Amino acid sequence: MNTRLASSFSSTGKLRNLAELIARFSKTDGMHATDFSPLSLIRSSQETVPIYTVYEPSICLVAQGSKLVLLGDEAYRYGPSQYFAVSVDLPISGQIIEASAELPYLAVRLQIDPQQILELMHGSDHNDPFSSARDSTGTVRGLYVSSAGESLLDAFLRLLGMLDTPQDIPALAPLAAREILYRALCDGQGRALRQMVPGAGRAAFIAEVIRHIRATYSKPLRIDELAGQAGMSPSSLHRHFRDVTAMSPLQFQKRIRLQEARSMMLTESLQAAEAAFRVGYESPSQFNREYVRLFGLPPLSDIRRLRSLSEAQWATEV
Repeated sequence: MNTRLASSFSSTGKLRNLAELIARFSKTDGMHATDFSPLSLIRSSQETVPIYTVYEPSICLVAQGSKLVLLGDEAYRYGPSQYFAVSVDLPISGQIIEASAELPYLAVRLQIDPQQILELMHGSDHNDPFSSARDSTGTVRGLYVSSAGESLLDAFLRLLGMLDTPQDIPALAPLAAREILYRALCDGQGRALRQMVPGAGRAAFIAEVIRHIRATYSKPLRIDELAGQAGMSPSSLHRHFRDVTAMSPLQFQKRIRLQEARSMMLTESLQAAEAAFRVGYESPSQFNREYVRLFGLPPLSDIRRLRSLSEAQWATEV
């Protein structure tokens, strides 16, 4: 048996073991918390409608099934043995496109701690695996899909295996999580994560702008002020912001507002006009137009449609 074929069989076995662990600790559809707080398990026994949410920095590895994610006009599909990495808060639409009761969608999500990225990069002085990123000031998209190598699969297996021995989690789970992040940082596309380290380049300033917009999304957007805080000109801010998020700051704020309004109407039973006002719209008619443009239906019709679906069809986040 040649080396490549042996590696393929090995990866298949590890992926099967991951799927079994995820299935065992997530008996029902949805997202399940674990005894290690940064780690969540996701299961869905059916395909879903597009789910609009804000993805926070994380790494999501799929063990079974597949998912389609849209960022603006860009599409990212990932399936077994692939992982989806997000380095900044991004308003995204995600849809599970391969899942059934017999073969449910099974995935594991690990939240990323930016401080750990800083520690890993600062701690690599000799034979530095990140040296190619240290002098780069360019910006790249804040998410990517990549194939998981055996080392990454092994680290996820060790982390999930600790769910059987919860007494080991406080001491050992952070080490496995750190290795997962290290493997992702070393990936050919890991620059999307590395660029967010303070001092690594303009993307780190964009991350601060993103956090500011998220925290103040209902207030008017003042580009000149944001550019000044980031130490950029307004045109430079627009360019680098689009590089990272695939949209302008104004488009980003609009997505956040519309998704927040939709969530309010769904969970708090708010009328469209009240939700629009809460998220910063002054014109209900403008809110309705932009809502239809994003979600495909007027607010009332859209919320009725969502409520007619089972929660599992629209409530799985990753």
